[in-house]
Amino acid sequence: MRHASEFLPRPRLARLAVLASVVLLACSEMPGVRAADLSPDTWAEDYDSFMAAQLVDRTEAGVATGRNGAVTVAYNGLAARAGLEALRQGGGAIDAALTAALTQVTLTAGAPISYFGIMSLVYYDAETDEVHTMNAEWNTVLGEDDPLSIPGGIDLSTPGGMYGTEVGGRTALVGGFMKGVGAAHDRFGRLPWGEIFKPAIHVAEHGFPVSKKMAGYWSIRAPDLARLPETRATFLKEDGSAYAENDVFAQPALAATLQAVAEQGTDYMYRGPWAERAAAAVQADGGRMTVEDLAAYEVLWDEPLVADLGGGYTVYTNPPPNAGGVALIEAQRLAEAAGLLGEGHWTESPDGLRSALDVTRNYILDFLPPETMSALLGSDFTTETRLSPEHAEALWAFMEDGMPIGAWAPASSGHSDDVVAIDADGNIAAITHSINAVLWGKTAIVVDGITIGDPASFQQQQIARIEPGSRLPAPTETGILFHDGRPVLGFASMGSGLHHRTFQGLLNVMQHGMTVDEAINTPDFFMPNADPVTGQLTFRVPAGGFPREVLDGTGYAYEEIDPAEARLAGEGLWVAVSRDPDTGELRAASHNRNNSAAVAW
Repeated sequence: MRHASEFLPRPRLARLAVLASVVLLACSEMPGVRAADLSPDTWAEDYDSFMAAQLVDRTEAGVATGRNGAVTVAYNGLAARAGLEALRQGGGAIDAALTAALTQVTLTAGAPISYFGIMSLVYYDAETDEVHTMNAEWNTVLGEDDPLSIPGGIDLSTPGGMYGTEVGGRTALVGGFMKGVGAAHDRFGRLPWGEIFKPAIHVAEHGFPVSKKMAGYWSIRAPDLARLPETRATFLKEDGSAYAENDVFAQPALAATLQAVAEQGTDYMYRGPWAERAAAAVQADGGRMTVEDLAAYEVLWDEPLVADLGGGYTVYTNPPPNAGGVALIEAQRLAEAAGLLGEGHWTESPDGLRSALDVTRNYILDFLPPETMSALLGSDFTTETRLSPEHAEALWAFMEDGMPIGAWAPASSGHSDDVVAIDADGNIAAITHSINAVLWGKTAIVVDGITIGDPASFQQQQIARIEPGSRLPAPTETGILFHDGRPVLGFASMGSGLHHRTFQGLLNVMQHGMTVDEAINTPDFFMPNADPVTGQLTFRVPAGGFPREVLDGTGYAYEEIDPAEARLAGEGLWVAVSRDPDTGELRAASHNRNNSAAVAW
């Protein structure tokens, strides 16, 4: 077993690697020659320093500026550096974003994100001045005819309940992440397909040092990881114990699978050997997924959802069947209807914070059947309606009168991951991807190193509303912001509080004139905690971020969360890269409470 101390800079090897990369770049400039090698052996010194930084959590956003390209991530700064290497070696924004996303999954051991998870993409093509969206989110299982009986759930009334309550193969859904990687690369990629896998394969083969936070994930999930033989062999030590801080975790089975996909394409996972083994593993655990479910999976390319947000700003985001884009726009409309824009920043004003908290309750509406909301509002609750200012006015009046769900508790007396990349030509790729389960999922099914989560265990109602085998709406909020007709910002969000974080991040930039890093470092509020009995909401904020008089002045019950515990306490993560359309200056900012990074050149 290797120790974390082994991931220290190797100056001599680094100098050789730099020399090699110079030769490669020189060759790439020769007529008819296109050389690229993203293997970390060609950028060894940075690889070692960024790997060592994986063990350190930030307290402020990572910031980087440049003109030739930039990459930012919510977690795992080494993945951002891998994406930057794709840019340095002739790749475009999509190559960088995909390289980073693939590397992220390996660096997290497939716990919060998975190669069989979901992906949302918003892409700006500078040459055509067009925005494209891609949906590679969940497909339900064709043979699942009784979704309300799918086992499992999340029980917030017990300390361990948030990690799931029951196991079973029926909790698995068909993930489109790898199919999305292939489709995006086919359409916009510049580098050879196999190159974008090299950093992820290298990490899988050589391992990564386990951070204190990751060790906590292993400790929490150890009983679940021991349930199935393949999972136990993949994620636990030979003696059955969990990996601990500073251990090095290698994934040889995953490396072999990724190499097969790099050589054979995504059909290896959706129509080939992996598909057969995945379907068999799910069925062995009582699931109904078949090889035909995987073979039938297709990504959805579509026109973006577009909304004028005032002040010269226009947002481009994912359209339905994605649900997050509609909620994003609706919340911005509600901010204006609520008068929030004239109440001062919510970190300084109790009234502003109260309005911001009230507005972001709109995320609850996507959990209700549209016909229920139509009946409550007395008007249609369609996508088209929800995008209009008139709907926001009516909805805000309804919320002010006392929305029957999501009431705030009165004050008492006392992952997924994100990637945004911009290249020198101005192309922008914004990606959100997730396993959509809590740390591997309680079922903890693993096939050849790839994790299969349990996203159906808490979405039974949503699955029941759609046809078996169709696309399940996902709450991801990813997009590109234009100002006066020119793209100025790519953003992506993740975490259970992604809706709240996106809402705050966009307003910080558009209404308060903040840079992307200022927008991230400004104190934020999380997704509220809901009492499982009364349904009342308690809002949550990072400890020490807000003045106490502002929190007390809302009149709502609140909790202050230790930043180290934020990930599992409703935190949202929002990362962005801005581009000055006049000068071409790029400014990238990463998340401010973990091992993220922003890089540029």
